[in-house]
Amino acid sequence: MTVMESTPLTPAEQTPVPTTPETVERCAGADPEHPRPDGRDRYTISEVAAHTGLSAHTLRWYERIGLMPHVDRSHTGQRRFTNRDLDWLSLVGKLRLTGMPVADMVRYAELVRQGDHTFEERQALLEQTRRDVVDRIAELQGTLAVLNHKIDFYADARRASERAWA
Repeated sequence: MTVMESTPLTPAEQTPVPTTPETVERCAGADPEHPRPDGRDRYTISEVAAHTGLSAHTLRWYERIGLMPHVDRSHTGQRRFTNRDLDWLSLVGKLRLTGMPVADMVRYAELVRQGDHTFEERQALLEQTRRDVVDRIAELQGTLAVLNHKIDFYADARRASERAWA
C-alpha cells in the first residue's frame, strides 16, 4: 500500500468544485505567492522566457503542439502572454517534473479546453501520474538507502584506517 492509497480524502477533496475563474487558476497551478515580472498582465515571449527559464523556441513549440492555450497577439502579431499563461506554464513545469509524457500533457490541455464535463478523465490522468510518481519515489528511496549504506561503509572504513595509524 502506498502513502497516497492510505491517506483518506478530506470532505473538500471529495466535493466537486464548480468552474469559476478561481477554480481555473487552481487547475492551472496558480500560486498566489508566485512573483510576476513587474506585476503586469501582458508579457512578451522574451519576458516569459526569462521568467520561466524556458526558451522562446520551447514556448513556441508548446503553442504549436497544443500544450499552451491560445496566446493573444498584439496588433503587430507579437505574442502577449498573461498571468494565466504563466500559471499554466507553472503547471506544465510540474507535470514535466513528474515524468508525464508530452502526449499526456497535451491530452490534459485538450481536456481542460473542452470544459467541465472532462473532470473525470482529467482526474484519471492525474491519478495515473500520481501512481507513477509514488512508484518513482519508492524506487528513489531504495536507491538512497543503498547510497547511504555505501557512504557509511566508506566512512567506517576511513575511521578504522585512522585508528590503525593512531
